[in-house]
Order: sequence, then C-alpha cells, then structure tokens
Amino acid sequence: MEHSCSLLLLCVSFLFAQALPPNGTEFPKPTTTTNSTEENNLHKDLLTSLLILGLVVIIFLVLVGYFFRFRRHRKAVVTSGDKKMPNGILEEQEQQRVMLLSRSPSGPKKYFPIPVENLEEEIRIRSADEGKLFREEFNSLTSGYVQGTFEMANKEENREKNRYPNILPYDHSRVILTQIDGVPASDYINASYIDGYKEKNKFIAAQGPKQETVNDFWRMIWEQKSAIIVMLTNLKERKEEKCYQYWPDQGCWTYGNIRVSVEDCIVLVDYTIRKFCVQSLHDGCKAPRLVTQLHFTSWPDFGVPFTPIGMLKFLKKVKALNPAHAGPIVVHCSAGVGRTGTFIVIDAIIDMMHAEHKVDVFEFVSRIRNQRPQMVQTDMQYSFIYQALLEYYLYGDTELDVSSLEKHLQTSHNAAPNLVKLGLEEEFKKLTNVRIMKENMRTGNLPANMKKARVIQIIPYDFNRVILSMKRGQEYTDYINASFIDGYRQKDYFIATQGPLPHTVEDFWRMVWEWKCHTIVMLTEVQEREQEKCCQYWPSEGSVTHGEITVEIKSDSLLDAISVRDFLVTYSQGNQEKQSRLVRQFHFHGWPEIGIPAEGKGMIDLIAAVQKQQQQTGNHPITVHCSAGAGRTGTFIALSNILERVKAEGLLDVFQAVKSLRLQRPHMVQTLEQYEFCYRVVQDFIDIFSDYANFK
Repeated sequence: MEHSCSLLLLCVSFLFAQALPPNGTEFPKPTTTTNSTEENNLHKDLLTSLLILGLVVIIFLVLVGYFFRFRRHRKAVVTSGDKKMPNGILEEQEQQRVMLLSRSPSGPKKYFPIPVENLEEEIRIRSADEGKLFREEFNSLTSGYVQGTFEMANKEENREKNRYPNILPYDHSRVILTQIDGVPASDYINASYIDGYKEKNKFIAAQGPKQETVNDFWRMIWEQKSAIIVMLTNLKERKEEKCYQYWPDQGCWTYGNIRVSVEDCIVLVDYTIRKFCVQSLHDGCKAPRLVTQLHFTSWPDFGVPFTPIGMLKFLKKVKALNPAHAGPIVVHCSAGVGRTGTFIVIDAIIDMMHAEHKVDVFEFVSRIRNQRPQMVQTDMQYSFIYQALLEYYLYGDTELDVSSLEKHLQTSHNAAPNLVKLGLEEEFKKLTNVRIMKENMRTGNLPANMKKARVIQIIPYDFNRVILSMKRGQEYTDYINASFIDGYRQKDYFIATQGPLPHTVEDFWRMVWEWKCHTIVMLTEVQEREQEKCCQYWPSEGSVTHGEITVEIKSDSLLDAISVRDFLVTYSQGNQEKQSRLVRQFHFHGWPEIGIPAEGKGMIDLIAAVQKQQQQTGNHPITVHCSAGAGRTGTFIALSNILERVKAEGLLDVFQAVKSLRLQRPHMVQTLEQYEFCYRVVQDFIDIFSDYANFK
C-alpha cells in the first residue's frame, strides 16, 4: 500500500511540474488589466486545474486496479503453498496424471472385463497411437500389495541370494524351504506362490537361479513335488548372465542332497524339452521322480516375441506334460516377474475365456502383483498378453493327433453348418486374413530392388530377408529377393526365394556361397506354357562363371520325377586361394504351374532325399525356389515342417504351420488346392508308414 501511495504522489508532482514555466521561473505578478482579461485568465487556470485533477483520478484508478490484482495473485500463491505444491517436474506429472484420469476424477480408472466377441475391436482401439491406451491401462496398475513386507528377503544372510535387489518375494506369499539345522535363514529362496485362474498356488514364480542358489532351487523342486519347470530366458542375453545353468548337460550331477541325471533332450525351433530323473539322497527311501524342463528359447533379448504362435504351442505342451497330481509348476525367467508374469497371465486368462467367455487381464495382473510385486514388467509384455489371447480366440486349437486326421478330413468336407470343426475352405479363408505388412518391405520396394522381383507382390520382409555382402562402391548389392524361414527344429533353416532372373543369377550363387548352402530344391521348370519361369542358373555341361563364383556340373541323374544334379561351386577373389564346395540340386518335375502333383508320394520322397542330404552336409540352410518363391515353395516348406513333427510327436497342425510361413513371407501356400494338398500328403505319409511307426 505504501508503495502505491508513493507512486501516486510522484505522478501528481510530475503533473504540477509540467504546469510551471520553463527554467524554474515564477509566474508573473498580475498587473492592472481590464475585467475581461482577468476573467479569461481565471477560466484558463480553472481548465488546467480540472485537467490535472482528471489525470490524477485516472492514474489513481489504474493504480488501485493494479493493487487489487497483485493482492489476489499473492493470495493464490499462498493458497497453493499451503497445499504443498510439488516442484515443476512433479507438477507436470501431476497434470499428466490428471489428464489421463480425467474421466474418473473420484479415483483410479477402472477397467472392466471384455466379452470375448469384443476382444478384437478392443485390442484395435488400444493399439491405436502406438499403443497409447495399452500404456495407460498398464500404468494404472498398482505395483503390488501396499502392506506387503520383505523382512526375510532383506535379512543380511539372504541378500546375496537375490539376483536383483529390488525384485523380492513378499513374506506372506514366499516359498518356505525346510530349515537346515545350523544354517540360519536356510528356509529362504527368491520365489513366490502364484494363483492360477481358479487354482490356488498353481505356480511358483522364481528368479533364475544364481550359482549360490542352485542347491536351494532343486531342494524347492523336490519339497514342492513339482514335475514341470518352465524356463523363459536364455542363460546369457546381450553378454549378461540372466540365469546360472542349474542342470547337467549330460550324465548326473548332485546339488546339495538332490541328484539330477539327464534322461532326454529334444531341441525344437521355439523351445527345448529336457527330462531329468531327480532323487533326494537325504530321503533314501523315496522313489526318484521325473521332472521336465520346458525351455522357451524364442523370447528375444528385448521386447516380446514377434508372434504369439510359438508361445501358445509352448503353453499347450506345458499343460500336456504336467501330471494331474503334481505340485506347483515352477516358472522362472531372470528376475521372475516380467516374462514369468506374462506366461502365467496368458495361461489363466485362457482358462477364464473357456469358463466365462470374457477376458479380465487388468484384474488378474493386479491380483498376482499382490502375491509377487511387478508381475508383468512392461507395457509391451502387457499388450503381448492381449495379442496371445486374440490369437487363441480367433484361431483356437487347430492341432490334431495323427489318429484323428482321417476323421478331421471327412468332417471338413461335410457341409453341415453346425459342425464344430471348420471345413478346409474355412481354414484357408482364415489364412487369407493374415495381413501383409507392407510397411516392413521397404528394402524390396526400393526402385533399384523392384527390378529384381519376378512378382512385385512377393518380396521379402525386412526383418528376415537374406542379406548379401555389399559389393564395394555398388549400392543395393546386399539385396536378393529371398527370405529366411524357420524349420521344425532350427531357426532360419530354409531360404525361400524366387527362380533367378538373368540379371540376378550372380546374386543367387553369391547367396548360396555366403550362407553355406549345400542343398537347392527347385520346384518349377525353366519354361512353363512357353513362358520363362526361371533362368537356367547352372551349366548343362562344363562350367560357367558369375562374378567371383564358378559353377561346374559334375553329375546329372533322373530318378522317378526328380533330377539330381551335383555342382562344384568355386569362389575366387583376386590373389586369394580358391575355395570349393559341392552343392546338390533336387529338381522336382512333377509339379505343374497350375494345380498340384498327381500324388503325394513324390513329395514324400523328395523331402526324405533332401533330409538325408542335409544330415550328411551339416544342416546349413536349404535354398528352395519355384518361380515367384511363394506357392510351391511355401507348400514344400510347410510339408517338410509338418512331416517332421508327425514323425517326432505324432501331431500335426497344418493351419498354424502355414500361418507361421505367411508371417515370414507373403503368399506362402498360395491356393486352397495347395492347402488341401498338405493334408493329403500327410494322410499318404501316415498310410505308408503306419505299419511300423505306430501312428494309429
């Protein structure tokens, strides 16, 4: 107030000063004049005084207005201060939180169960804007049980047993081991009981064992009577140890009082199955037990699997191998919360889908976080759960036992509308819904590379294209229209490519050389219906040179519908010593451009011959091509994988085998006729080998 008055006096003084004559002189004294002159002067003085007064009033009003505004602002600041306003960063977060939760000002946002028929649409909405709503939903989860304590995990004796100091089991849900006499805190292990959909303590979520906790881990397996271990990490990822190898590669090893011996090991493309015989030396009278470890190897170092197909197959195998009266399934990754939580949630919500025809991921994650904090660690894992559930809902379980194939085919051809099993036409129609990811084809769509394609729609995805070494000073020479495709047991076991064009023959042989291929499968003729379908990339006799690679034909024989040609491929660069390798080409003549082979036996023979060649040459990638590298190529690769599984497991899943191929290269298995042919060849294979393969 004092400040405002001083300002006001200053303004008034300024105005009076302006009314004085210049140079500080006084007003002249009045002289005797006529009355009219005096009257005029009086009017002027009055007018000046009124003007000055008016200006003072205006300035005063402005200052009063300013003063009240200043008082109101100060009051607001004080009020905010009374409420302990956070600093600038927190204030932004607070504003952001308020914005996210604006639709529910009374408390945290609620997420309601989703009916299964709405699942696809709900996922589409949540996936928009790079998954903004998925992130919002995930971030609305509480980290865990607010009153939960970690006293046992934080004891001095137990701190070294924890792989990560911030991932600890709650006291109320931790797995308690039998106390070892004289060893303090020996009942502790970093593991928590987790409920399934309706089953209490269905799982044990554990960290990946450390070297010093391996004995405790096996003690837990024995004491809890667990028959299944689910491992969701690799031992090392990005050069960091994620889990200590707690099992012997072969033979027998003793961990504390538990003896573990290897019984069997089956390596498949997405997971490995190891079977152990486990016995307690302490309980000498107790019979040994079979414990099966299912090790999922296809979870990438960061992120989530590209497709949930492998995880769903893996989950089905876990369920199938778990005995009815066994103890909890032990699930672990590295910390025992991220991938471990993701796996457990998928299992539980699939059970919920069957029982209630709805999905409630948010509520279930919230519930298991009260048993172990931070279960499901990232929004990517959270959205992957939804993708897996949608995959399961849309396509279901399409796996068949070989003994039920004949019935499935009869049912499929029956047109009754109320059948549970879909007809083959319906199956194939669903396959055509697999979206072609054009945004992942940038390299193939470069103008320089489009010239290298026979069919512009059939080009490789960027994430699994075959990359060649770049020629010095020549752009785009690392590209060829070819895709790596997974086999039944090995990743990138096949290379699916088009029949070479005249100007891509050199690239074709560079690919064969650089990726150490010993086997080429050709499924087209050079010409079909008077059109070139594939450039003849080999010499009919003698040798031919393409750049730094020379191809010499050594033999050419015809057996039934298959030409077998052996080539000596030699690589020479400058003054370096030449290197040579034998490559065998299997050229199948029984496949017309339109249609399918007349019978399945020729395809079975071709696959058997290729497999024999692969075993003799070290299982490097098999180069497979037709004309465009999709229809016949896809059918051959699908059948190779399907028959391999039939032999190993007595199971087949034609639908998922083909779907998986289509996610790796567009248009694989192009027609309904080719799709039906896959089933027919499997049936022929079972008929031929049923007598001694015990398929029926």
